[in-house]
Amino acid sequence: MTQSLSGSVSALAGWSVEGSLPILAVVVAAGLGTSLLFAVSLAAYRRRRQAQYRLISLAVGALLARSVVGVGTVLGAVPMPVHHLLAHSLDFLIAATVLYAVYAHAPGAVGDDAASD
Repeated sequence: MTQSLSGSVSALAGWSVEGSLPILAVVVAAGLGTSLLFAVSLAAYRRRRQAQYRLISLAVGALLARSVVGVGTVLGAVPMPVHHLLAHSLDFLIAATVLYAVYAHAPGAVGDDAASD
């Protein structure tokens, strides 16, 4: 049993996303969808010119950057440790930006100057 388990672990350890066409296709599709969302978020910011829309555009832009990192990883340009550092840092930035936008620009928030935006 130990031998088959270690053989399975060895097989998994050798698996890589680099050069994987199915993973590349999924990441590119996600990048195209996120590009569309980013364009819509920029249009919304341009139309409204309010800070919360700028923050949402920043968050969606970071999501798009995540797709770029993913494509770079599949193509072999971004090593896996760098991929994890960048992707998880972008995850944090996205979550923090959205939460800040909601908290800082909620009706009745301290220092809320939405009426003057």
